[in-house]
Amino acid sequence: MRSAFAWNEFADQPHNVAPRSERTRHHLRHWRTYFLMAWADILYGIPGLAAYRRLRKRMYAEPVEIRPEMFAVSVSPVSGRSEEIIAHLKETGVRETLVRIPSWEKDKLDDYERFIGLLKAEGFGLTIALLQRRDDVFNIDGWAGFIGEVFSRFRSASPYFEIGHAWNRTKWGVWDYTEYLKLAEPAFALRDIYGVKLVGPAVIDFEFHLYPPTLSRLPFDKASSLLYVDRVGAPENAQFGWTTEMKIAMFKALAESSLRRECGCWITEVNWPLQGTGPYSPAAGKPNVTEDEQADYLVRYDIIGLASGLIERIFWWQLVAPGYGLVDSRQTPWRRRPGFAAMTTLRTVLSGSVFTGKSEEGGSRMYFFQKNGADLAACWTTGRPAEVELPKPAAAIVDRNGERRVFSGRRVRVSGSPIYVFFES
Repeated sequence: MRSAFAWNEFADQPHNVAPRSERTRHHLRHWRTYFLMAWADILYGIPGLAAYRRLRKRMYAEPVEIRPEMFAVSVSPVSGRSEEIIAHLKETGVRETLVRIPSWEKDKLDDYERFIGLLKAEGFGLTIALLQRRDDVFNIDGWAGFIGEVFSRFRSASPYFEIGHAWNRTKWGVWDYTEYLKLAEPAFALRDIYGVKLVGPAVIDFEFHLYPPTLSRLPFDKASSLLYVDRVGAPENAQFGWTTEMKIAMFKALAESSLRRECGCWITEVNWPLQGTGPYSPAAGKPNVTEDEQADYLVRYDIIGLASGLIERIFWWQLVAPGYGLVDSRQTPWRRRPGFAAMTTLRTVLSGSVFTGKSEEGGSRMYFFQKNGADLAACWTTGRPAEVELPKPAAAIVDRNGERRVFSGRRVRVSGSPIYVFFES
């Protein structure tokens, strides 16, 4: 069934306008696809479970180089404000970006080309995500034409293209995984022609049963997940017994067992929506947090993910947005939220370091790094503030927002807001 498409310009996502009754009928009509999915999950998921156990033993037990390109932020063009976006982006120090291009904005490719040209002129790395709607499912030729034009126009600017977006949510127009396979197949037919690399399958949230039936059929160059954990609050919290680090290990394990080879894994979208932003928030109720909580969770999520050694890159969605961005565009001049300073400090402190290990005691966590011959640790608690014992004397502390203070001693008070402790040499 074709359905009307309505874009929520406040929250940068579609409204879910498809009738529930029609979606139910669709699933009943396509019941065979669930047996095919189950078979793929058995065939590739069982080896994936063995790989998961191996990865869990390896996580945080081996050194991990924290490279500058691991930190990434998504950006979207804002009419008349492109230079301002790039100025803010440069201030964060992040060098990798992602830009969404929706199929229904094919007539605006000139505008995207100008914006992307500005990013490239400043030396930013770029990934382009191609967004679909339900009409594309019924007009594969039109969708393939859109892919071909985007590849043709932007291949010199971006080596990577993510195919499809959050398709396991019906509001994005795809109602079962076989429809996603049909949408992705034209990209693979065009990949070698245009010399591009493909990223996918862009599954949102913790629905990893969708990786075997898609990745066993679609040989993406990079495996991607829109790994939100906002509905359980802090990134250390468990969902049905699964913490963020466990989800990351399962993502990596299933991706590689389904592709039957080693594969780089990217988290191409994550954020926490903000309280008090009304229609600009992409989620209602519990997922919404304060600006300070968002900044804390950003740092903690990135460290958990990047120090694991299983994730090559994490994209924060996005730089400028009223309901969840690092910058609030409702004011003039634009207001930098705490998350902006948190991202800037995180990248400044940890980029170019090597993760060497971690310790957990009660609710406190310490992740240890070496950089330029010096030792440091990122520290926080998942519960109440507490005084913790450091493994050796400290010389200075940098807080989440980049404020540095001289400190001496081996006991320091930590809270849910991460701090960076620099040890005496």
